[in-house]
Amino acid sequence: MKKEKTRPWPSRKGFVTNYPHFRKWKKAPPPEMSGTGPVHIYLHIPFCIQRCAYCYYSAVPLKEAGGAKELGEYVDALRREIKTASRRFHLRERPVASIYFGGGTPTVMNEGHFSRIIDALHENLDIQDPEFTVEAEPVTLARKKADFLKSVGVNRISLGVQSFCDDIIQLCGRLDTAEKALRAVEIASQTGAVVNIDLLSGLAGETMNSWSHTLEQALLTGAESVTVYKMELHANTAYYRKIRAGAIQIPSDDEELEFMRHALGRFEEKNYLPWSFFTFTQNGRHENIYASGIWRGEDCHAFGVSGFGGMGEWLFQNTSDRKKYLALAGAGEIPIQRGHRMTGKDRMIRDVLLCMKLTRLDMRNFEDRHGLSLESLCPKALEELEDEGFIRLENSHIEMTRKGILYGDHTGKRLAAPLMELDSNSPQTQ
Repeated sequence: MKKEKTRPWPSRKGFVTNYPHFRKWKKAPPPEMSGTGPVHIYLHIPFCIQRCAYCYYSAVPLKEAGGAKELGEYVDALRREIKTASRRFHLRERPVASIYFGGGTPTVMNEGHFSRIIDALHENLDIQDPEFTVEAEPVTLARKKADFLKSVGVNRISLGVQSFCDDIIQLCGRLDTAEKALRAVEIASQTGAVVNIDLLSGLAGETMNSWSHTLEQALLTGAESVTVYKMELHANTAYYRKIRAGAIQIPSDDEELEFMRHALGRFEEKNYLPWSFFTFTQNGRHENIYASGIWRGEDCHAFGVSGFGGMGEWLFQNTSDRKKYLALAGAGEIPIQRGHRMTGKDRMIRDVLLCMKLTRLDMRNFEDRHGLSLESLCPKALEELEDEGFIRLENSHIEMTRKGILYGDHTGKRLAAPLMELDSNSPQTQ
């Protein structure tokens, strides 16, 4: 007898960033990619001023990477990649919906570096008036730099604050302080850009009192957007090593759950409404066009080391080896390291997992896209999730409740599970 699978226990762990998982991708670039209509542009800057204790990304402190010389070479390679890829994939023929500088910390760059990259974008792409986001660490955002960003069209600044408590910040190994973070929010706001504050719940040393203080400080700034990510522990971090050595402690999952429950209550009281289960904006306005486009499966071309994107039926990622990237991009070659051509089944699962991040899924739109209805694909999951209070079913839409928002990707994972059992050889899943 086949053993019945147990129902996954609700958890905030395991933030979904992509589907299918990278391990299923082929270590070879797609033979060709194409698409039509607007495209999102992502540019990866892999350098930081320090490596945070919880960071598991391949970002590297600029001083360790070779300083200004290495950064200059990286900007040169990035400019060359923009030119090469824009021609190869006909990107100039598509209007740019959004531009996103991520990292790392893009604001380790000076005005000259930014100008050279932005000039390359304008020379090779159809840029009219897109949403233009730059990620920044507070300590790297001085008024002069913020004014420069405004002058080149940046209209959204995302500040990686993480905490407004100095003790917590120090345990993270960051150079920021609460005072510097508040000053950076003020500087960013004075440019007229939409300001997002990133917070991490569950950092080492966090208590309900310190978390409440951080949350209140974020709300008092008047920032248009506040994003809360759950801190996830990874083995390649200083946090992990210190925890193993007994030097620090992080809150339990139950404690972190209560932090987020408290945050949801305060956001609701201050009319910061969710447009995703982790981002809350004043009156529900100021939706991040770039992020919502990614979660809806819209085309995105990524530039820079380890950048990943998707065009049409293809997903792709550039090499994560910085030296290899410099050599390939600098020589005018496409630095894509691996790719995956999605099947119909992949696209269905991806749509459910990623669209549910936006707290709402249009089931008729899903049926139009895939030729199959969610009511027929996962009736039991829909019924159980509604009975358990994670979702509401209204007018052919799946809408997350407050409980659903609290548990993040849990709803998407539950809905996707029956789709993963579909026959991959069926004509409808090809």
